[in-house]
Amino acid sequence: MQQAEGGIITGPEGYGRRLLRATGRAAIALGFIAGPATAARHSIAVFGDWGAFREDAAPVRCFAVAEPPPGTRAASRGAYAAVASWPARRVRAQVSFRLSLLAGPDSPVTLTIGDRSFALIAKGRDAWARDRREDALIVATMRSASSMSVSAVSVGGVPFADGYRLRGAASAIDAAMLACPLK
Repeated sequence: MQQAEGGIITGPEGYGRRLLRATGRAAIALGFIAGPATAARHSIAVFGDWGAFREDAAPVRCFAVAEPPPGTRAASRGAYAAVASWPARRVRAQVSFRLSLLAGPDSPVTLTIGDRSFALIAKGRDAWARDRREDALIVATMRSASSMSVSAVSVGGVPFADGYRLRGAASAIDAAMLACPLK
């Protein structure tokens, strides 16, 4: 591994730079990086399939983010997974997802990690855990798994699942949480 500009850890063939661009796009879509033009935005590092970021604009926030693997339908439709922290709001390790399709109004949205399933709350293309306790349980489960998927039925009645690799997720989450400690 080599150290690149801005503390980005890169692997073979500049994979870290490609992932940073991809996760940066997800971060912008996520709205975490969108803000005043003068906001200080920092990439912390790339770990496997996940990137860690910090934004110093008020409120300060840090997050780990990943997109579905390249070449998948979900990746080409702007899907992403994120774990974020807002110290000023006393929020730590909050899980959220941008779905690749709009979930139907009566469709349950389910996160599956290994043999565990979690019912998510969804509105539009966004989904999240029911409460902080479930956020913590999801993050703990992510740490010991190799992949996860979020599934639902679209507005058009088509079942879909957005899959994510979890390689590097624990390190990216830890880096983001260390960059934004609760006070």
